[in-house]
Amino acid sequence: MEIVQDRLGDLGTPLAEVTFVVVDLETTGGSPRDCGITEIGAVKVRGGVELGELQTFVNPGEPIPAFIQSLTGITDSMVRDAPRTAEAVASFLEFAKGAVLVAHNAGFDIGFLKAACAAHDLRWPGPAVLDTVRLARQVVSRDEVANHKLGTLARHFGAATTPDHRALHDARATVDVLHGLIGRLGSVGVDTLEELSSYSSRVSDELRRKRHLADGLPSAPGVYVFKDERGEALYVGTSVDIRARARNYFTASEQRRRMGEMVRLATEITPIVCATTLEAQVRELRLIAQHQPRYNRRSRHPDKVWWLKLTDEVFPRLSIVRSLGPDDLAYAGPFGTRRSAEDAAAALYDAVPLRQCLTRLSPTRPTSACALADMGRCAAPCTGAVAVEDYAVTVADAVRVLVGDSRPAVAAVRERLHALSEGERYEEAAALRDRLGSLVRATSRSQRATPVREASEIIAARRTPRGGWDLVCVRHGRLAGSSHSPVGADPMPYVAALRACAEVVAPPTGPGTSALPEETELVLRWLEAEGTRLVDIEGEWTCPVGGAAAAHQELAPALGWAS
Repeated sequence: MEIVQDRLGDLGTPLAEVTFVVVDLETTGGSPRDCGITEIGAVKVRGGVELGELQTFVNPGEPIPAFIQSLTGITDSMVRDAPRTAEAVASFLEFAKGAVLVAHNAGFDIGFLKAACAAHDLRWPGPAVLDTVRLARQVVSRDEVANHKLGTLARHFGAATTPDHRALHDARATVDVLHGLIGRLGSVGVDTLEELSSYSSRVSDELRRKRHLADGLPSAPGVYVFKDERGEALYVGTSVDIRARARNYFTASEQRRRMGEMVRLATEITPIVCATTLEAQVRELRLIAQHQPRYNRRSRHPDKVWWLKLTDEVFPRLSIVRSLGPDDLAYAGPFGTRRSAEDAAAALYDAVPLRQCLTRLSPTRPTSACALADMGRCAAPCTGAVAVEDYAVTVADAVRVLVGDSRPAVAAVRERLHALSEGERYEEAAALRDRLGSLVRATSRSQRATPVREASEIIAARRTPRGGWDLVCVRHGRLAGSSHSPVGADPMPYVAALRACAEVVAPPTGPGTSALPEETELVLRWLEAEGTRLVDIEGEWTCPVGGAAAAHQELAPALGWAS
């Protein structure tokens, strides 16, 4: 495939670009509910450079206990003329706007700030918060320090300020502790805010040592393949940023046990940069179908689907099959499970009296009728009472439901639904509704996909958030190529190059022969999405006026489908 790729930035925010506000509070006691703030100290830093400081006493509106005065040195006379809590906290929030808050034992300081906001009708902005004591417990072992108190860590990291229970001094010491911890983590590859926030001792040293597997990956959209020492695919995934996504597998943000097991077995990650998100999705699907990686739970067998078809015989019937041929009268699907195909067949039987027996019937050798004939649920061609031409009318009704106008069938089933509901037979009504849903969903899918699969070529374009156009070439329902026309460029030369380099795709002999059914469904969703423009088409793209798409849209909310 021809690829013209604009690079995207990392999804993670580099720590050097993060603004941190390190805060410390002095209070009248330990409970945010019953005690007040006496002092706020804060230091704003970014990239190791101090951007500003804030220090203010706070009048808590209550006497400061004697032991607190002894501990902090802050007396009632020092805070008598200081701002009240609402004013002081509002000033701090303005100082810290847009920054990540950092505190040593953050639950204490943040708890007081939140309580003050709630008590004085101030909006708590919900910033990201880092707790240096929690981080230190994971980074600095007890072999190095006796405990993880601020004073101990400040000495360990050589802080320029000694903490002394005064807010600004303690905040300055916490800044040096934060920088020391970030330096430690940088040696194991933690260099983004997201990685720092999710860092945990749950990640083993063995796992951290494998972070180098992601180091050379591109920061671009596409597919990534984890492989073991034999080169076999363990897991296939997609991302708008391959490098950033792969790095997440080596942090605590990845909590799936099977993924941890997969990463321990992996020895390399193979990236495949893709021009469009559709190309990435399709490549992922094809690779999973080809390699069947053991750690991909879904779509390991995208080729293993079911179809509901009308058989090609004198008295056609419905049959559930794995593949279709060019001579099949009509069909619906694909279905992910045989059960859903059986439900769709039952719904069609509810609407059209097709025969349900499996025997191949002869118009010249009649047999006895089954119970369904007595119930009026079958035309009973087996008895010889129905001519081939008359039964053909019933078959034509079934064909119309599958490939054309499904409204009469849907209306007939709705009448039965109404009768069941009126009779308070709600469980039967729900079962009938679900059967109708299976039929409508499958017929809608096949009706929409058929013209895309039959078109020899479709060129389409869609604007992207990063600017320019994503371009795709679809041939017989298969993604034959994709490209990207950058911002400001004339897209037509890119269209011409895409068309010239796109894969040659043979016409289908049946659904699933030119492309996996799931691939055609992915392509169809992309083409139908809002904002997609049709550039050129060789073929026809039509859908029956009375087709199942409208009924599908109507039933989707009730059955919990994505419309």
